[in-house]
Amino acid sequence: MKARLRRYFPGCGLAALMLFGSLAQAASTVIKVTVTIVAPPPCEINNNDLIEVSFGNDVMTTRIDGSYKKRPVVYSIECKNAPNNAMKMQIQGIGAGFDGDVLQTDKDDLGVALLRDGNRQPINTWVNFTYPKLPTFEAVLVKQAGLR
Repeated sequence: MKARLRRYFPGCGLAALMLFGSLAQAASTVIKVTVTIVAPPPCEINNNDLIEVSFGNDVMTTRIDGSYKKRPVVYSIECKNAPNNAMKMQIQGIGAGFDGDVLQTDKDDLGVALLRDGNRQPINTWVNFTYPKLPTFEAVLVKQAGLR
């Protein structure tokens, strides 16, 4: 019987030996995994209310120049049991069709740019800060080039 198996399956003894050799090696390998989980403190943004910035009903697109109708973005962040620590936040939204870095409005050629410390802050990007000192933002109207 042994002779027939070797004739029909030449090299099967070597394959079996290699398979068992691999299993023996894997069984003796030690893997050590260390995981550190850093959970953010529970924070509440703006008392769970919407953050609204009003530009009024009298917007004149001919005056939009990057400073026209500039408004502060007033918000709060309260974190329970939070040490003074490095944190990050992100203002998320849908980008305007003419500029994906500014918030879309209900007017196709009009958007809202966010400024942090006077510099443009693209939406959907991280902002680093040290709690409890919050970054200050301003919102300003922007328009598609060529719009009057």
